[in-house]
Amino acid sequence: MRRSRHPLLLSFCLLPTLACAVELQPGLWEISSNNMQLGGQALPGMQTMLEQLKNLPPEQRQMMEQMMAQQGVQLGDKGVRICMSEAQIKAQQIPLQDPNSGCRNEVTERSASLWKFRFSCPEGQGEGQTHFVSEREFTTQVNGTFDGQSGSMQSQARWVAADCGGLKP
Repeated sequence: MRRSRHPLLLSFCLLPTLACAVELQPGLWEISSNNMQLGGQALPGMQTMLEQLKNLPPEQRQMMEQMMAQQGVQLGDKGVRICMSEAQIKAQQIPLQDPNSGCRNEVTERSASLWKFRFSCPEGQGEGQTHFVSEREFTTQVNGTFDGQSGSMQSQARWVAADCGGLKP
């Protein structure tokens, strides 16, 4: 069975870009994932992956952080952090995947607090739903097939601060 060498990066591929049903707060957001499975095997949780990244030799960690920063992502306390600008919020776009991933998304059903969607990526496809809890929190559940294997993931996103610091949207 082939496994991704970077399960943290796999988790970003599973998160589709969605327009939001509520007006989210712009600023710094932290996203954590759990219950990730691929091919019937549990993948390490977000906390485990963060600890593994923190324990990498300094050169490897710096390389990984630079790679993530190029995608507008940085390590947070309980997950990864992204910056959402006011312009992105007004355009109702949540940038939760690498724009160069080749993934396409389609919202199939929407209400004020729940959106259902389908997605297809070069190496996977599936469906999911995002529940908008408030302007400062949303959760996502994704199920699909990735590299020919069944997979699933749950994620939680929470607003951290209005100021993104040095992180660019």
